[in-house]
Amino acid sequence: MIWKLLRQHISVAQLAGFFFANLCGMVIVLLSVQFYRDVLPVFTQGDSFIKKDFVIVSKKVSTLGSFVGKSSTFSEGDIADIEDQPFTKSVGRFLPSQFKVSAGMGMQGINMSTDMFFESVPDAYVDVKLDKWHFDPASGEIPIIIPRNYLNLYNFGFAQSRNLPQLSEGVMGMVNLDIRIMGNGQAARMRGNIVGFSNRLNTILVPESFIEWANGKYGTGERVEPSRLIVEVNNPTDDRIARYFDSKGYETEGNQLDAGKTAWFLKVITGIVLSVGLLISALSFYILMLSIYLLLQKNTTKLENLLLIGYSPARVARPYQLLTVVLNLLVYALGMLAVVAVRGSYMEVIGNLYPAAEGATLLGALLTGFLIFAVVSALNMIVIRRKINAIWLRK
Repeated sequence: MIWKLLRQHISVAQLAGFFFANLCGMVIVLLSVQFYRDVLPVFTQGDSFIKKDFVIVSKKVSTLGSFVGKSSTFSEGDIADIEDQPFTKSVGRFLPSQFKVSAGMGMQGINMSTDMFFESVPDAYVDVKLDKWHFDPASGEIPIIIPRNYLNLYNFGFAQSRNLPQLSEGVMGMVNLDIRIMGNGQAARMRGNIVGFSNRLNTILVPESFIEWANGKYGTGERVEPSRLIVEVNNPTDDRIARYFDSKGYETEGNQLDAGKTAWFLKVITGIVLSVGLLISALSFYILMLSIYLLLQKNTTKLENLLLIGYSPARVARPYQLLTVVLNLLVYALGMLAVVAVRGSYMEVIGNLYPAAEGATLLGALLTGFLIFAVVSALNMIVIRRKINAIWLRK
């Protein structure tokens, strides 16, 4: 009966304006949250390097620095500074060989030989199985890991131009390399066995125990400062990593920080869109409050009479509160339906471009929408109750 009495002056146009404005704001906010959660894995997941959160760092080599003899190696102070950064878990050093290395192999009557180099890193940073990753000087065999793109260059470049057979990773594992080591007035021949292919380390890798042994026997034996570091980070998408390396003049191999930079821009864009959506929601809230205030003003006499005959302020305010809650709930439900519909369209495009992309759940959007619904509804109910109380106190 109270509702029938109070609804006479309701402006449908004003409530419709609030409804559609709030719906637009809700859809923008929820779609921003859901799109960010769905798209972020595309930039932060990829090969094993990105998944394992490692960054390979070196110093920039400048023309002027080359002429003046500026060192491109990392000092103990440089390494300690990197270790002290909040995004760093650990730092490993590339240990170079201090001796000459040449390698040869034969295939279909063609002998190939080339000068090469060796480097090592601590075993914890190696991204292949370590069951064959050990060196025994008595065996004369050196386990070697090469970058996977080296094999691709051979198969799709060198082999095709010379009419040589393409080699799989399994076949390469059975090939023995003839390794010749020279230095410190000594020379030795050893067998090289390729035990794996790395996506992370763009170098010809041998065990650290071999480098230390060979540098001591065929090299100077002195501990040299590393020219490259491998840094384990907490989160490769942390934009502080790129800012720190840029400020220090350090370089990272390949596009290792592109994911972080892209994720940072994605956060900025999402933040801007979220701000627009929240602004629209705030404006729609004021539209509703204005409509309710005008409605209460038109019904002031009726409200005063209801209060005078014994109805409590809570009972009189309840119809208006229920009206706002129902409208907000309808906005929330339709907003989620719109998000599901739009998400189905863009996830199909993302799936075609990145088949491995699975997308996130709708939980983030659901919780965000419920939070907005709860906050806006609570504010509506509080404001309406205060207005009714003001009328009651005036009487």
